[in-house]
Amino acid sequence: MKKLSLWLNVVLILAVAGIYFLHFYENKTTKSEVSEEGAVQEIDRDYAIAYVNIDTLVRNYDLFVDKMDELTQKRNESEAELQIQSRTFEKEVRDFQDKVTKGLITRAKAQMLQQELAQKEQQLYAMRDNLAMQLSEEEQVMYRQVLNEVMNYLEEYNTEYNYKYIFSNTFGGQLLYTDKSLNITSDVLIGLNEKYGKTKE
Repeated sequence: MKKLSLWLNVVLILAVAGIYFLHFYENKTTKSEVSEEGAVQEIDRDYAIAYVNIDTLVRNYDLFVDKMDELTQKRNESEAELQIQSRTFEKEVRDFQDKVTKGLITRAKAQMLQQELAQKEQQLYAMRDNLAMQLSEEEQVMYRQVLNEVMNYLEEYNTEYNYKYIFSNTFGGQLLYTDKSLNITSDVLIGLNEKYGKTKE
């Protein structure tokens, strides 16, 4: 009788343990997500932390794509203007050299033209440097604007999921290993693009 009672207790303990395990294992809050490689993965919502791959997020964020297109167009226009100025300057230099070679201008006139050309050359270099600096600054501002939008959206996003931390992961960054189930990049990207799409309408 004691043996039967002992075995019944063991079976009951195992049954309770099994039910406990199934209850908590099956109720884990997960969400399917397609990873960068195209594989379906589960987002684990039970943890207080998550991460986004910031390179992938920014590169595929429609706001970034649009702003990058605008910046590229501006860069192309600036480079075209600079090339026009450079060609004009080169033509003036050739004309000057041709006149000097043929003896069509006096030494005093040649000296004056040479000084003017040197000044124009300096102005051309200054224009090139200013354009490069301006475009670089605009690119940095654009990137900060995009990151600001991402951070603002993450605050909205997190009202539903209550993460304590959402890390930024990038190749060669400080997070050397992360569990893929904590990756919310695709989920966040979908929300960002939906929100941006509404502002464009």
